[in-house]
Amino acid sequence: MIKIDDELESRVEDLARRQQRSTGWILDQALRQYVDREESRAAFQKDALKAWRDYQATGQHVTQAQADAWLARLEDGDDADLPRWHS
Repeated sequence: MIKIDDELESRVEDLARRQQRSTGWILDQALRQYVDREESRAAFQKDALKAWRDYQATGQHVTQAQADAWLARLEDGDDADLPRWHS
C-alpha cells in the first residue's frame, strides 16, 4: 500500500468526492500519469544523448532554422521530408 501524509490523503479524498470517484481511482490515475511522464522523459534523454554522440562522431546536423521550418510544415499537416544534414 502507498503511504501518504494526512494532508495529502485529505486532499485526495476531497478530490475523489468532488469527482465522484474512489480514492483508489484518483491515486491510480496520478501514478499512471507520473510513470508515463517519467518514462517519456527518460526516453527523451536517451534519444538526446544518442543524437549528441552521433553529432560528435559525424558532425552532421541541421540548423535551427531548418528544424523550425520542417516542424512548422508538420504542424500544418504537410508530409514534409526531413531536412538535409550537413557537416
